Amino acid sequence: MTLSVSSHPAGSGCSNTAFGINHAGAMTGHFEQGPHAATTTSARRGLWPFVRWLTAGTFGLCLLFLLGFAIFASHIGSLAAPKDVRAADAIIVVTGGQSRIDAAVDLLRSGKGKRLLISGVNPMAKREDLRAATGGDRGLFACCVDIDHAALDTIGNAEESAKWVRGHAYDSVILVTNNYHMPRTMLEMRRLLDHEDLQPYPVVNTRLDGGGWLTKPKALRVLFTEYTKYLAALARGAFPAPATHGNVEVVNARTAN
Repeated sequence: MTLSVSSHPAGSGCSNTAFGINHAGAMTGHFEQGPHAATTTSARRGLWPFVRWLTAGTFGLCLLFLLGFAIFASHIGSLAAPKDVRAADAIIVVTGGQSRIDAAVDLLRSGKGKRLLISGVNPMAKREDLRAATGGDRGLFACCVDIDHAALDTIGNAEESAKWVRGHAYDSVILVTNNYHMPRTMLEMRRLLDHEDLQPYPVVNTRLDGGGWLTKPKALRVLFTEYTKYLAALARGAFPAPATHGNVEVVNARTAN
């Protein structure tokens, strides 16, 4: 009996056929997906310039924002109370920061203004409380100090102050607030008092000149917050300023405590 042995390994024909079918299927699938893959690649290539410009634009805006902040902070650091204060018709102090009212009362006491408006006072605070806190003279507070309880923020300070200035027909005002708050306060005030002479009197509690703000985390945080608010105030300049007709809601110097 003769035994015939195939030159191919057992089952190799089936394996080759299976591999052939698999290769053909893979090849067929490749050609079927070709147009879709080409479309996807083309779409990605078309999207890339947009992503690149968006990234560059975002980076540029961030860089501009930080550059503006550095300029803003350096400007704040350079502010100081003027040594020679010109006399004005009136003085306005915006509450909210340390030593502001004290500085304003000192200016009134020295005759730099005829009358003082303390704007943004807590409704619970009375005249005697403010006088005692500043050590002011009772007679001075009785004759020449008005208190505004209506203003809740810097915008409100500007609105109530404008009513007060126009109501007294004042032409010149000394504006007192902290140095970091001065740019935004002046911006809001000038929107409503564009014809009056506003003389800034920044109160400095912490020296920030010479780049000192870079080494003071608390000051850096305050400056950064104030910078964003200042930018928002600039954006508000695109809209018409509100009317300031009507009487300012103040506790007049002649009223009771």
